[in-house]
Order: sequence, then C-alpha cells, then structure tokens
Amino acid sequence: MDRLRGSLLLRLLALATLLGIVGALAFGYLGWIHPAFDSFSHLRIHLAAGLLVCGVPLLALLRYWPETVCALLVGTMSIVQTVGLPMTGHAFERGAIHGGTYRLIQLNLRYDNPTPQAVFSMIGREKPDIVTLNEVSAYWIDKLAALKAAYPHQIICPPPAFIGGSAILSRRPFAHGFTPECGDRGSLAHAILDINGNTLEVAALHLGWPWPFAQPWQLPRMEPLLAQVGDTAIVAGDLNAVPWSQTARRVERASGTEMLRGIGPTYLDRRFPAWLRTSAGLPIDHLMVKGGVIPTGVRRLDAVGSDHLPLLLEFMLLPQQQRATVLQAQIRQSADRQ
Repeated sequence: MDRLRGSLLLRLLALATLLGIVGALAFGYLGWIHPAFDSFSHLRIHLAAGLLVCGVPLLALLRYWPETVCALLVGTMSIVQTVGLPMTGHAFERGAIHGGTYRLIQLNLRYDNPTPQAVFSMIGREKPDIVTLNEVSAYWIDKLAALKAAYPHQIICPPPAFIGGSAILSRRPFAHGFTPECGDRGSLAHAILDINGNTLEVAALHLGWPWPFAQPWQLPRMEPLLAQVGDTAIVAGDLNAVPWSQTARRVERASGTEMLRGIGPTYLDRRFPAWLRTSAGLPIDHLMVKGGVIPTGVRRLDAVGSDHLPLLLEFMLLPQQQRATVLQAQIRQSADRQ
C-alpha cells in the first residue's frame, strides 16, 4: 500500500510539474497584457525544453497520456515556432550594389571585465569600421583611450550608474554639422556617420532587466529617442530581452528597424560554464537595420571575458540615389496591395 501511495504521489508530482511548466510557457505569450507576462517569454525555449524532458518519462509510465501528449506537442510547437525563424534580412545581390562591405561589432563589455586586452585583440583582429558598446563603466573609459588612434571618432556616454553607459567608436567621421548625442542617462548613444559620401545613423542602446526591474519604466523613455533615428540606420545593443518578446518588438516599432534573427544565444551568467553560453544562454544582444543598410553576414564571435558574446555585422550601403528608387518601389507595392 505504501509503495502504491508513493508511486501515485510521484506521478501526481510529475503531472503538477508538467502543468506548471505549461502555465509558465503560456504566460509568455501574454506579454501584451502586462510586462510581468513578458518576463516569462524570455525563458520560452528553456520552458519548452523542460516540457520535453519531463513529458517523455511521464508518457513512458502510461499514465495521464492525453495531458502528456498535449504538453509534448505544446513544447515542440513552441520550440519550432520560436527557434525556427530564420535570420531575416534584405535579399540583394552583391553585384547590384556598387560599393564596399563594412563591418560593425556590437559588444556588452561587462563593466568589470577582467580581460580588456582580449577585447582589444578581438577588435584589432576583426578591424570593424564601427564598434558599439554597452556597460562602458569608469573602469573602461580610460582603457578605451588606447583605441583613439584607430577609432578617432567616438561618443562615450557618461555612465548613469556603476555599470556604465553606451558608446560608439568609428573609423568613419561624423556627418558634417552633426553633434553626437546621448539619451536616457547614457543608455543610448546616437551618431550620424559619413561613409564615403553616404550617411549612416548608428544607435547603441542598453535596456535594464525585465519586470520587476527597470525595463518597463525605461522603455517609454527610450521609444521617443529611437523614433528620431533616421531612414538608414543600424541599432545595436543589449536589450535584456529575447527577439520574440514584446520589449524587442516595441524597440523595432519605435526605431522602424528590422531585427536580424537567428543569431543565437549570446548571454549566460558567468557562474555557469562558458561553453554553455552558445547553447543554453539567452539571445538578448541584437542587431537591427533599416533603409539602405543591406546585411551580408552576421555571426557571434568568441568570448572576450564578458558574460556577453560579441556580434559581427557585415553590411553594404545602397547609394543615396538607389535608396530613393527602392523606396519608391516599396511605396508602389504597398499601394498596389491596398
């Protein structure tokens, strides 16, 4: 009798765990109601994987199989629907664009990174035209002076707190008459660059942690600033939000950009083994583009001492005249659909 009672309790506990995970997974799809639900969305893949891990043994017990099968289907569909999204971008042939390929690196430095030389070596090896940075703390500001010769055009926003602000470093000059800007106490850096006669706007941003932390209150302050980003731009940064969250969608809408998906996990707490970052981490570092920015490649780079991985974006720019032609074609297509 005791063995039967113990077996029943174990199965009920497994079923309760399964239903709890399903509930948490479902909450993540309700982020449009309240930021608290959006916080669940950040763990969607982990929760869905948990359903599979818990569901398979329970199914093998041949008990509660209808509920278990449904839970397994929900977990599988969540993973496919979320991870199955390919990296989006503009499908242009290189030969259709006259001009060179440019490179941008995005990195959350981590305010107390113990290996700054690894960061400088990575930048020297990849030789990006533009570098966007987050968590540029007082610890980092003096160290970044070492890059001044290679990247003479810089905007380093004053740190709003000990973790630091955002920054943009560029080999390319700022556009004539433009003064680089900082917003939201240094969380946003904004610059307009002159790249071989074409203008490119670049914004580096860093959002706080999700609800119940500061992100829901910071985002409304950030949206009007993002709306000021021009027609051809790259927005890069650590959103502390996954691509499928309401937070990420609001950033896309506010800036008028399109997020490049399929990059993969970029963050994992340093208390976990570093090799887990690319498989079990969170994809919270992002690259977003619009207008005449044509992505030709994006990938994660090796770790450089931060708990975030660097991102490398390779892109081309449509010449001003060609941008106008593409824009007119898009307007005509929209009118035809209406």
